[in-house]
Amino acid sequence: MTRILSALSLAIVFVPSPLAPPQVTAAARSSAVLAPVREITIPAGTRLRIRLDSRVSSVGSRVEDRVDGTLTAPLRIRGVEALPTGTHVRGVVTSVHRAGKVKGRASFSVSFRTLQVGAESYPMAARLSRLAPATKQADAAKIGVPAAGGAVIGALVGGKKGAAAGAAVGGGAGTAAVLSTRGKEVGLARGAVVSVTLQKPVVVRAR
Repeated sequence: MTRILSALSLAIVFVPSPLAPPQVTAAARSSAVLAPVREITIPAGTRLRIRLDSRVSSVGSRVEDRVDGTLTAPLRIRGVEALPTGTHVRGVVTSVHRAGKVKGRASFSVSFRTLQVGAESYPMAARLSRLAPATKQADAAKIGVPAAGGAVIGALVGGKKGAAAGAAVGGGAGTAAVLSTRGKEVGLARGAVVSVTLQKPVVVRAR
């Protein structure tokens, strides 16, 4: 009798209950909650606001210099967040020109080519350009003739030879100063917020 009771006790201890609920891991619970991944098309013409993490200027930048930035606000397409705040944007300087001493305004252009969201990267096409303001009227004031005056203004527009001829006519010290001084440079500091427009659609994956 003692042996029979011992065997029954072992059976009760080691036989699993058919009603015991199956164990669910944390990973399984997480995957069950996550929404399915879907593709979202960001159309061409969409404007993105970017805070620059790099300084760009007509003086310090060179062609192919890398330019980085991040989105200042999330981008939603039909109520779905396609790009979160902080999405990384990468590009390169594609052209840069210093201001000339007689003519030629300072300028630069940046081509943004990549959007980075976490581990995902997407090709993009957007352009940022800046052009320094014209200084013809300021140059004319330095020389001491009206902005609409004849020979000297024509010389400024025409180039160094014309400007030199204008100096001989009687511009004096003012003309010499204009000939030896570069125009205004142009640049954007790190932290500057700019707006660019997508030139082509971008397809991203989001939940």
